[in-house]
Amino acid sequence: MSGGRVPAILLGTGAALLLSVLWMPALPPVASRLLLVPRALLSMASGSPPSQSSPPSGSSYVPGSVSAAFITCPNEKVAKEIARAVVEKRLAACINLIPQVTSIYEWKGKIEEDSEVLMMVKTQSSLVPALTDFVRSVHPYEVAEVIALPVEQGNYPYLHWVRQVTESVSDSSPVLP
Repeated sequence: MSGGRVPAILLGTGAALLLSVLWMPALPPVASRLLLVPRALLSMASGSPPSQSSPPSGSSYVPGSVSAAFITCPNEKVAKEIARAVVEKRLAACINLIPQVTSIYEWKGKIEEDSEVLMMVKTQSSLVPALTDFVRSVHPYEVAEVIALPVEQGNYPYLHWVRQVTESVSDSSPVLP
């Protein structure tokens, strides 16, 4: 450092330090807003797993015993017909129909884009194979989308209700059309 000149890199570091000190008063409002971000999102951002809350005492919910299954249909009429039949057969406790989902996929060597209806199905995990078999038997697609994810946590009374509504089916043989 001859000639009394400070290298530009040190000026940059000093400027960064000065700016960080000047911005310190602005940090508390930002920090307080971070408290509003769900813990799961923060833990995902940090790379550590979210803490698992346990069911309330007296709850018999086993994590993963209920699943959320997703099925796509070509239109609302088909989705309603399948949804009603699935609920009537007690293969699911509840199905939400989400209209106008855009699906982009590769089929037989071509990229396709379609507007579909997404069915969000709440059922027991043990019923997913019977649900899949039933949907495949009535669905108009050559290859029907039926995928399921286990529910680890949620509103325990709701999860208990899902199991209660579908209980008689899980104790019997597979349901076919």
